[in-house]
Amino acid sequence: MSDRLRVLIVDDHQLVRSGFAMILSVEDDLEVVGEAADGAAAVAQARALRPDVVLMDVQMPGTDGIEATRQVVAEDLGRVIILTTFDRDDYLFDALEAGASGFLLKNSDADTLVDAVRAAAGGHALLAPEVTRRVIERMTAAPRPSAGMPPAPDRGGPTSAAAREGVARDPGYALLTEREREVVVLVGEGLSNAEIATRLFVGEATVKTHVSNCLAKLHLRDRVQAVVWAHRAGLIPQGE
Repeated sequence: MSDRLRVLIVDDHQLVRSGFAMILSVEDDLEVVGEAADGAAAVAQARALRPDVVLMDVQMPGTDGIEATRQVVAEDLGRVIILTTFDRDDYLFDALEAGASGFLLKNSDADTLVDAVRAAAGGHALLAPEVTRRVIERMTAAPRPSAGMPPAPDRGGPTSAAAREGVARDPGYALLTEREREVVVLVGEGLSNAEIATRLFVGEATVKTHVSNCLAKLHLRDRVQAVVWAHRAGLIPQGE
């Protein structure tokens, strides 16, 4: 079936790979096309198989998941979801900057895993709630500028001088419509398209269009970068 989403599973534990493969294989629209036990093999498999999504472990022998993610993204071989158990926080943030589209806990339930794969393949990102907060706190507390993201200003409310200074550093912000600015703030707060649609009393398809416009104008890869961008720009009050 050519319309199936092709998934490559990367983990150095056979039982983990088998478990994820079993979950994904029962879905009509998903197909596990390969497995790899380390980063070097993951890149080689991605080059050969061209999967839509790569489920990538971080701590593996030899080439780790961070370097493998960097290579997969650089060569546009598929979108990467990082699998984590929070053993090393710094790995998570390095993976984000390497181009990962999202993070997923290894103990996530089957529905969450399936949703994450579909979301990543569709150009979106599904972050485990536990991961979102830690990513935001780390990335905004210790600025590590990435392409398309302004350096972190002093924290303040969305109308503070710090916020105005932060967004002023990104000329793309001036191109956003008033509605798109509302949407990027809500994305920064971690809301899904459905939740944003409810908040703004518009259709989910309309929100999807606004999000796409925001990403294009701000030169951001996906929602993960949009979350970090909104916080670094000072658009999200401290504590949100």
